[in-house]
Amino acid sequence: MLDGLLGADVIGFHTQAHCNNFLETTERAFESRIDWEHFTARRHNHVTHVRPFPISVAFGEPAHGPRPSADALRADLLTAFGISGEFLGVGVDRVDYTKGILERFRGVERFFEKWTHYIGRFTFVQIGAPSRIRIKRYGDLLDEVRSEAERINMRFGASNWQPIVLLTRHHSHLEIDPYYRAADVCLVTALHDGMNLVAKEFVTARDDEDGVLILSQFAGASHQLRDALIVNPYDTEQVADAIRRSLEMNPDERRSRMRRMRSNVRDHNVYRWASDMVGDLAEIRLETPRSRPRGMADDERR
Repeated sequence: MLDGLLGADVIGFHTQAHCNNFLETTERAFESRIDWEHFTARRHNHVTHVRPFPISVAFGEPAHGPRPSADALRADLLTAFGISGEFLGVGVDRVDYTKGILERFRGVERFFEKWTHYIGRFTFVQIGAPSRIRIKRYGDLLDEVRSEAERINMRFGASNWQPIVLLTRHHSHLEIDPYYRAADVCLVTALHDGMNLVAKEFVTARDDEDGVLILSQFAGASHQLRDALIVNPYDTEQVADAIRRSLEMNPDERRSRMRRMRSNVRDHNVYRWASDMVGDLAEIRLETPRSRPRGMADDERR
């Protein structure tokens, strides 16, 4: 597979670290020449350029006309679940072991242990699309996620409130958008993720320039969205503290952070991502002289 990849003129990865890993692997696995200055690999007289191309999302213009406020959306969503509350958190993931959903739930649990005055006031909604459930490990993980949510709800919940609402079905983007726009905080706590587009979707949805993003240091998006609250998802205390900080953050700080993240996603949207790749490929092809067919004599080429 690695040898096949090296047949490409350009190979793109989400982050520079992944580019480095690829070239280091190539250097160990094959007889090849690695140029670390230009990030190329030469094998069988073919040069492959390795570049970081962070994938992104489309950044649409704000909707015209009146839209419900985040407060109104939040109240409507909680009412639909038959619960009351003041604050809303959201997570959107496939139910996959790399997404850190169980670690996220433990962070929410620890948050309630440390700051009991938020019991009855903060609800976390996890939208978890089932993934590869025919594979036993994935089916078992879905059961674990459900059990953990039930355990935490039994521990802290009341008749008109629960700490975690778990939605285990596929949702369209239109269904997810109100949660993005209503949430006080979005948690993206992947244990490993090349980029993670949920983080960028949340930022794109917040045309009110409000809301806080908690983002795993192990997601590629953390290299771009520096104004998120960056956490180690394995550190339960850190995740809990980040939730509290999100809910108590000064409104001016929230908006300035979100404004800068939105500017970043706007400038580095999916169209920029595609044009950068095509542009780099075009430049490389123009700079690379056409190689002569093997075995062709000079008089045959003439």
